[in-house]
Amino acid sequence: MDVSHQAAGSPGGDATARCRRLLEPALREAVSALHPWGAKMAAHTLGWSDADGGPLVAGGGKHLRPTIAMLCAEAVGAPPEAALPGAVAVELVHAFSLVHDDIIDHDERRRHREALWKAYGVGPALLAGDSLLALAVDQLTDAPVAMRYLSRALIELVRGQTEDMAFENRPWTGPGEVTVQEYTQMAAGKTGGLLGAAAAAGVALGGAPGLAEPLWTMGRELGVAFQIVDDLLGLWGDPAVTGKPIHNDLRRGKKTLPVLAALAPSSPLAEARPAGRAARELSGLLASDALDDDEVRRAAGLVIEAGGRTAALDQARLHLTTAMEIVVECLPEATELRDLCLSLVERSH
Repeated sequence: MDVSHQAAGSPGGDATARCRRLLEPALREAVSALHPWGAKMAAHTLGWSDADGGPLVAGGGKHLRPTIAMLCAEAVGAPPEAALPGAVAVELVHAFSLVHDDIIDHDERRRHREALWKAYGVGPALLAGDSLLALAVDQLTDAPVAMRYLSRALIELVRGQTEDMAFENRPWTGPGEVTVQEYTQMAAGKTGGLLGAAAAAGVALGGAPGLAEPLWTMGRELGVAFQIVDDLLGLWGDPAVTGKPIHNDLRRGKKTLPVLAALAPSSPLAEARPAGRAARELSGLLASDALDDDEVRRAAGLVIEAGGRTAALDQARLHLTTAMEIVVECLPEATELRDLCLSLVERSH
């Protein structure tokens, strides 16, 4: 299945807007159960208000995961509202994970605003993240199949995040280097698990629990593609669009696929003289303890010269193709779901 020239533009389009209109009232109702201070921090995290509590016209996320849950319910013949408990749960878990990720990564910006920990402090941000997680679990107490997949996603998310952090202490090349296979396993857990839970919960709550397992697999494959594209945007994205500065991952030694692919000795690109020369120079730069601004920019350029950007995008499309084959087989009428998923890789252009 060729996905290379399909579905550009903002992820989801009309489907995302339609699902957002159903999601937001349910999400606000869930958050209203928190302590007022926790609710204020949750509102900041979810893009409803600024750090002082003032309302924002726009600023929330893409709501990709809840949209997938509701589209999956529709694809098995249920109204999208049937998947709302799962949609709210996965969005709350996603928000929880971003709060903690920003603390771990020391990222000060999120969606063009201060990250929660920067606005309120680390301790309050941790507590707010924990509150969001607790609310998420509460959404699915009466839906055992959906809860099973959310629990599985939480285990994989934490494992994937742990692997991602551990990779930073391993070398770029030589003994102990991070392999592309290890990266793929990490991304399937860190990013794919929650996408898998969204899809599995959607079909389960929609009345087709027998499709939950293949849709879980679909989401994990989609998550690998999504994470690779995030890696690409972290190196070459527009901060005005992404809401985060570029090159932070490279500065910290975070093992992203474009860089791993550029350095991989088994890559066919490594045999080409210009690519091989770029990979060697890149390896030498990354061996430094710290890179200045010019060196970081040079390293990002060398990743392109060594073929890492092209190889990473190819891998994203490969995992997306696998995900789409499952959608076509299990949910053949789910055109909006397919369009949404296809748009995720094209956002890197």
